[in-house]
Amino acid sequence: MTDGLLDLARMDEAALYRHFDSSPGGLTEQAAQEKLGSIGPNRIADDVRLSVLREILRRLMTPLNGLLLGLAVTSWALSDYRSAIVIAIMVLLSVGLGYVQEHRSSMAAARLKRMVQVHSSVKRATPDFVEMPLEVLVPGDIVRLSAGDLIPADLRLLSAHDLHVNESSLTGEAMPVEKRAAPDADASAPFDAPNLCFMGSSVVSGFAEGIILKTGRTTYFGEVAKQIVGADTASSFDRGLNQFVGLMLRFMAVLVPLVFIINGVTKHNWLEALFFAVAVAVGLAPEMLPMVVTMNLARGAIAMSRKRAIVKRLNAIQNFGAMDVLCTDKTGTLTQDRVVLKLHLDVEGRDNRDVLAYAWLNSRFESGLRNLMDEAILEHGGQEEHPISAGDYTKLDELPFDFMRRRVSVVVRRPEGEALLVCKGAVEEVLSICTQFRKGDEVLPFAGDQAEAIRAVANGLNRDGFRVLAIACRTMPALAEGQYSVNDERDLTLIGFAAFLDPPKETAGPAIADLQKAGITVKVLTGDNDLVTAKICRDVGLDVGQLLLGRQIEAMSDTELAAQAEVTQVFAKVSPTQKARIIAALQANGHVVGFLGDGINDGPALKVADVGISVDTAVDIAKESADIILLEKSLAVLGDGVTEGRRVFANIIKYIRMGASSNFGNMFSVLGASVLLPFLPMAPLQVLTNNLLYDFSQTTIPTDNVDPEYLTTPRRWEIGNIARFMLFIGPMSSIFDYATYFTMLFVFDAWHDPALFQTGWFVESLLTQTLIIHIIRTARIPFLQSRASNALIATTLIICAIGVALPFSPLGATLGFKPLPALYWPILAGFLLAYGVLTHIVKVWFFRRWGG
Repeated sequence: MTDGLLDLARMDEAALYRHFDSSPGGLTEQAAQEKLGSIGPNRIADDVRLSVLREILRRLMTPLNGLLLGLAVTSWALSDYRSAIVIAIMVLLSVGLGYVQEHRSSMAAARLKRMVQVHSSVKRATPDFVEMPLEVLVPGDIVRLSAGDLIPADLRLLSAHDLHVNESSLTGEAMPVEKRAAPDADASAPFDAPNLCFMGSSVVSGFAEGIILKTGRTTYFGEVAKQIVGADTASSFDRGLNQFVGLMLRFMAVLVPLVFIINGVTKHNWLEALFFAVAVAVGLAPEMLPMVVTMNLARGAIAMSRKRAIVKRLNAIQNFGAMDVLCTDKTGTLTQDRVVLKLHLDVEGRDNRDVLAYAWLNSRFESGLRNLMDEAILEHGGQEEHPISAGDYTKLDELPFDFMRRRVSVVVRRPEGEALLVCKGAVEEVLSICTQFRKGDEVLPFAGDQAEAIRAVANGLNRDGFRVLAIACRTMPALAEGQYSVNDERDLTLIGFAAFLDPPKETAGPAIADLQKAGITVKVLTGDNDLVTAKICRDVGLDVGQLLLGRQIEAMSDTELAAQAEVTQVFAKVSPTQKARIIAALQANGHVVGFLGDGINDGPALKVADVGISVDTAVDIAKESADIILLEKSLAVLGDGVTEGRRVFANIIKYIRMGASSNFGNMFSVLGASVLLPFLPMAPLQVLTNNLLYDFSQTTIPTDNVDPEYLTTPRRWEIGNIARFMLFIGPMSSIFDYATYFTMLFVFDAWHDPALFQTGWFVESLLTQTLIIHIIRTARIPFLQSRASNALIATTLIICAIGVALPFSPLGATLGFKPLPALYWPILAGFLLAYGVLTHIVKVWFFRRWGG
């Protein structure tokens, strides 16, 4: 899978350029386009658009549809052509509606995904790097990498500075690997070559330039992906659906052979019994389930897109609704993400322009991952006079920021010729490498009471809500570029502190309150200072309580962390791996956990979470790891998404409860009728027609309204709850089926008139099944306290009207129906009213006992 990479790793740069017809300035645009045309886009898997015919065939080849088509073929082979046609219509209805809905949603998703394309910095025969979509890269392109970037392809480094790459997705090694541009002739495998980087990994720290060797499916990552296509782990949502389908198929496996044998023995017509058994099998199969699920998820994705949220994975919508714990970072979510430099103070807390000067110098020459504080320093530095001018200094080297050191240093040459190392970073991490501090014109040892007094200055700023960076420096001998290392960050002199304000968002407090009302616990996971974090959390209404620090988490076992994570709201100064550990601990406690993050340090947590949520301005690795991408970093947008997830789940559950209870009730009705009657309780074609009309009435469930109280708590898939609902509600329909049997037999003397009996049961069965959705769909009093959507009401009325009119129509005669006596209709109305009231009473009891 890595053929030829070692040879390319051992080549000198000139040979590499010749091999790819490239140059230090990169490919020309024309050469790149020619390569792109012959090699194809830099994608692991193309978004292949199947033709309409192939897409429909793909949908037909599901276990449910395969079963139904098999039954249709069986009916045709037995010369029951009308039944075969009805079964085929049912399958085509499910496949056609599902195709239309998914096609619409995929078109919308494609448009939205284009808004969050991943880009890479590329040089194309120009002196400067420009941002281009990752998919247009080709072998021979020169790319630039910095912290937070995904490695866009398999590439060979041309230059690198303190480059550390996370290759865990490829090698399983959790610790970042240091990479260097120099060839290593001793490397025995591509992953041992320090100058090779691979697609699927990401830059943790440092920066580099490289030449692309392989793209798309020819990369190592692409080759691995080919071998694991289709090996995705099913989500809890998928497993729940499969459990339901399995439950229905087990019912069929028991009931259908039983119906066949009973009717064959009692009616002495085995061929007719077989037709009836086939029709019963079709009636029990939840053939519309794939279409209903697809329509619900597609509608949810489209609705969320209107609320500025892009759904990358449809099933994540349901997980959104099931989420009961949301872990989020602080910056930009709770705060305005608009950092302003307010103070530049010496170690005594007095305003000092030298502090600004040194901070400005560090940010000016930093070339790695710049953040909002760097931008604030540069903007503020341009507004005030200070003793340092960029023209008087030249950059010698840089020690880039990483999330272990939590600081960044630049080395510049002073006008006098000596080197100056300027360090900027988190207070504790910078103070840990300081041995002295500057007080006025004096340089004093950093120790004892004076050191504590200096720490008190920083802590006071934190308590006031400031984010604080410490600034320190050291004079050194001037060396060549690349000869400085993190070991030179020692014996520094502390200059002072830069204090920033990132005010809390006005919307954060109300949004958190809304999420809490919705049954979601909000927890803050941040790498920032604990005092600043506590202040911001209090400002937005979060109960800080017992705050947990990264160093405390490091000393805990997984069991201890699980216990602490349950009662802790705020976690500060945590590392990327600790964020992932906290989420895993919450999951171990039975929670469905969402994580909102946008930085490189959020990648592990986004992967571990049940729902990974990022924003379109996030670094590449965060966007790639997320299930849902927000176009606005706001908890309010998140709240809308949660509501939509619960609405989707509610409407799917309505169909499943309906199908499960109806089929369970039908099992008793069909078995009893088969034993009691000297003829078939309903002709096979009538069973199929009943099922076709009933299924059509359910196609509008995805449009249905959902009661507000259902949206106030997290909703999970519980197959046990569905099974209990089926056991209690299903027999309700059987009671009135038997009441109809006895009415037809003893009131209308249908013992010797099978057509009359079959017509009476057909109409009662269709109307009870169709109308009962209005009882089951809500925990409230139906029609009075909770009203269905207009579309669901319309399909219900249409199907009921068809059911009532069918016995009196020419088509009814073709189906074997006959007009019903006038007395039948008031009796039926009474049955329907009684059925609705009884079912509502049992349903209310059920919801109070086991929940809705």
